[in-house]
Amino acid sequence: MPAAALKPKSTRSTAHRAAQPDLPYEPVNKRPLPPGRPRDWYVTHNRRLKAMRLAIALLDSGVYVPNQARNETIRGAAQLIGLHPPSDTTCHMVRALMRYAR
Repeated sequence: MPAAALKPKSTRSTAHRAAQPDLPYEPVNKRPLPPGRPRDWYVTHNRRLKAMRLAIALLDSGVYVPNQARNETIRGAAQLIGLHPPSDTTCHMVRALMRYAR
């Protein structure tokens, strides 16, 4: 008899247990960026980080499909989490992240 068949099955439903809320968002300690790179590298790097933060905020708010993430929606999420309003390029990058994460 396989070992998996010997394990007792849990009959307790997850509906009876209270869901644990997520802990409050706590920013990660920032480290200095590596010196000596071209300025364009730093701009792109920071834009990617901002796009990732916005994509996560949109997913947490219930926007799962890139078609739902219009520029106004993305800018509203940025205002909600305390970021400067993103450019059109950053908004496009947010939608691309949501598209390829599927």
